[in-house]
Amino acid sequence: MAEETPAPEENVASTPTATPLLAPANGVPAVVDTDQKFEATLSQLAAGRGPFAVDAERASGYKYSARAYLIQIKREGGGLHLIDPIPFGPNHKYFLELNALLQTDEVILHASTQDLPCLREVGINPTKLFDTELGGRIAGLPRVGLGPLLESLMEVSLAKEHSAVDWSQRPLPQDWLNYAALDVELLIELRNQMYAILENSKKLKWALEEFQSILNAPAPPPRVDPWRRTSGMHKIKKRDQLAIVRALWTVRAEIAQEVDIAQGRLLSDAAIVEIATKAIEKPITNKKALEKILRPLGLRARWLENSATWISAITDALALPESDWPPVRTDSDSLPPIKIWRERFPQKYAPLTHAKANIAAKADELVIPFENLITPEYVRRICWNAPNSGVAPALEALGARLWQIEIVAPILEAALLETEPLETLDGDPAEPAESAEV
Repeated sequence: MAEETPAPEENVASTPTATPLLAPANGVPAVVDTDQKFEATLSQLAAGRGPFAVDAERASGYKYSARAYLIQIKREGGGLHLIDPIPFGPNHKYFLELNALLQTDEVILHASTQDLPCLREVGINPTKLFDTELGGRIAGLPRVGLGPLLESLMEVSLAKEHSAVDWSQRPLPQDWLNYAALDVELLIELRNQMYAILENSKKLKWALEEFQSILNAPAPPPRVDPWRRTSGMHKIKKRDQLAIVRALWTVRAEIAQEVDIAQGRLLSDAAIVEIATKAIEKPITNKKALEKILRPLGLRARWLENSATWISAITDALALPESDWPPVRTDSDSLPPIKIWRERFPQKYAPLTHAKANIAAKADELVIPFENLITPEYVRRICWNAPNSGVAPALEALGARLWQIEIVAPILEAALLETEPLETLDGDPAEPAESAEV
């Protein structure tokens, strides 16, 4: 690779340097973990003005549940507060009072779909939302993490060294609390800058529709056969192996939920797949045989704590009659892989190539990611099954927002008339991320 030419000296000098944000301006507040402290928090927030900056910390990767272990809130004139939800529990009267207060104004979240479920679990359900991460995507900004946005828009840097810690730990270390407080320290100011960018680029209406759509979205239905999403399932080729994966995944989930520990800490997906492939060749009847299979994966002691349970699940799965083994493929409404459309479904493939190319061009023109302009799956479904009732109603039924329909429906309508595929430099249109399901 040719060596990069250094930027001119004057350009380097003019590049702003981000100032590290080391602590909240008014220091790290004491954790709200008593009735008296929560009452004081409610009074201070009520005395403030304007929107609420909110964040939540979960113990992802450590716990089975996705509950909040810390909730951060800041409001202009209302202070910054760190609430420990564990002493109070879901739908405590103080959380219901806090929810009523939050519903009086806008709630600012970064990547709101990550935090809304755990906030709703304790009784916080915003009615007006501003999502700075999604706002950045719609604005077409190149990097939309909280840290990069603060650097590019406010010239401050945010340390992220505690982003993956176990927030269920008590007491929480002071440096963790400092990190958590910083996540909301400048969120209101960031929202204001993002609002101005969206307004100036005439995208504010789009963003507000997206934010409201997040609030209105129903809870996702339970997955059918969630065990089929085990990572590494592409290695599983036989139905008896599927039976083992199903048995191990199911019993692992039951234990994980009971003791509230992340499933992968009990037994990793890689371990489940390895066991399923090896158990067919040679029965696993004792802990030593199980250990031998798992050692090449970097055996963890915790994996063997429930070895009797894993062995029992394997034995039960292998004892099933063949008629009870899971099918390799399930009936679903998923579309065929894009890679076979050209040869097997050319009449659907041709419109898809035009749709993807022209929507991509429109996304570039509007400076917005393709997937935020329209969900790629919607494009594939429209091209696969051209709607008789028109593209716009079909997009709306799929879940597209009005602003998206106004832009994309005409492009799709034109694409559906095409009979010859586009030949692009990249070949076939990009396939969606491969699912772990089989």
